[in-house]
Amino acid sequence: MSAHYETLQQADRYREAFAVEPPHALGERHLWPRKPGFFILHAATAAALAPAPGAAPEAATDANTATPRVLVPAQWGLVPHWVKSASDARLRAPKLVHAKSDLASTGTAFRDAWLNGQRCIVPMAAFYEDDLRSGKAVPTRIARVDGKPMGVAGLWARWQGADGEVIISYCLLTVNANHHALLRRYGPPGSERNMPAILNEGAYDAWLTARPDKAKEFMRQYAAERLLANPVEKKADKVPKGWLG
Repeated sequence: MSAHYETLQQADRYREAFAVEPPHALGERHLWPRKPGFFILHAATAAALAPAPGAAPEAATDANTATPRVLVPAQWGLVPHWVKSASDARLRAPKLVHAKSDLASTGTAFRDAWLNGQRCIVPMAAFYEDDLRSGKAVPTRIARVDGKPMGVAGLWARWQGADGEVIISYCLLTVNANHHALLRRYGPPGSERNMPAILNEGAYDAWLTARPDKAKEFMRQYAAERLLANPVEKKADKVPKGWLG
């Protein structure tokens, strides 16, 4: 899948959909690798995260579960804890924006985060895929039919350099979409199709707190009838008319 998604651009959507306080600054609408985004985790994990100064997460309580969740500012593109330098981190991050869920527990870059339960939820309004069926790449915006935000399963990592520099980062988890009624249309011919592991709203806290041996039970395709695909003219600045973000 492509390395481009759309962030939430209305503060209330963080509260309504994820029961977290919105960030002080919403950030860029269109997110690309190594750009600053946000992820959500269980508040009990925040102490282990120990983010860099100025990046302190805020917690809110979900009225349905009374479980505090935390919104964390971070870089999109995982930086494993064993990376030796900041320059190495910059090189690796763009290649580690996605983790295939069937390989996350064994792949060198993602294994420790998976086995240590470093799971998160990435809030997004939409993600983008290229439609190549015409022979020309047509960027396509994919969102929920009802317009509500999507909570995508992810992994997070904390890297600290010898000089004390800290990078908090995350990646999206994906599932195979070769036979998905919608997502199988996108991507290069002959390639494996993948889609973000979009979580059902009622599963958010269960995903964040599940044991590692149970986590893969959440890695499922999101129903095609609940998604809407709209071609756009430019990835960077075109969204369907009337979309509020």
